[in-house]
Amino acid sequence: MPFKEGELVVFADHRAQFLQRLIPGERLHTYWGYIEHNDVLGREPGSVIKTSEGKKLYVFYPTLSNYIVKMPRKSGIIYPKDSGIIMMWADVRPGDRVLLGGVGSGALLLAVLRQVGTAGKVVAYDIRQDMLDCAVENIKAYFGDLPSYLELRLGDIYEPTGESGFDRVLLDVPEPWRAVKTVDKALIPGGILCSYLPSIMQVRTFTTVLQKAGTFGLIETVEVMVRGWHIDGRAVRPQHRMVGHTGFLTFARKLSSQE
Repeated sequence: MPFKEGELVVFADHRAQFLQRLIPGERLHTYWGYIEHNDVLGREPGSVIKTSEGKKLYVFYPTLSNYIVKMPRKSGIIYPKDSGIIMMWADVRPGDRVLLGGVGSGALLLAVLRQVGTAGKVVAYDIRQDMLDCAVENIKAYFGDLPSYLELRLGDIYEPTGESGFDRVLLDVPEPWRAVKTVDKALIPGGILCSYLPSIMQVRTFTTVLQKAGTFGLIETVEVMVRGWHIDGRAVRPQHRMVGHTGFLTFARKLSSQE
């Protein structure tokens, strides 16, 4: 569909991307000059737009990855390379009930909301109101409003929450081992737990506590690295820069209490 006033778009080439909401009379300012929003309104996705200095940029509707990388933030975020693995390895499905511990700026929450859809249910805890407020603004900017299947709660996932009946629990907190009892009560048998941690020493502590708890199985930790390739005629080589370490992902399955 042609671009309309108020829509989010991304201007991009292979080196940079710029997220903008189209407003008549506004401009995108770049290293290579500016682009008038009026010149984009009515154009189709995939159009090539020239800046005032003649630089060519493509304009598209943003992917969720585009949006997350460029959205406002008050904290570090879980990047798309990790959230994509979380969605697959934790097997987050349409209609799932998902409990999140740690909201931050809302990057992982956005991915979960889009994955579970209107048939699902997402409950997310954070101990900081300013983080919840930041996430609310980012979610509204992406979805247009807060999804009806989302509940944001100011609270501590380390403490008893009374939550139960969840298919998945995803943790982005610094001491997830303190939340093991909460997770144990919240997850259904066979449910999946995932924790994101930046330090391998945190992972060791968390894994040890999970092993001693005796109610989780198939515990494993992975690290995701992404390396692009330069391909230009006969010049084929790895790119000099890559997206290396961001964090460790630990997964576990909830065991049945029946013997």
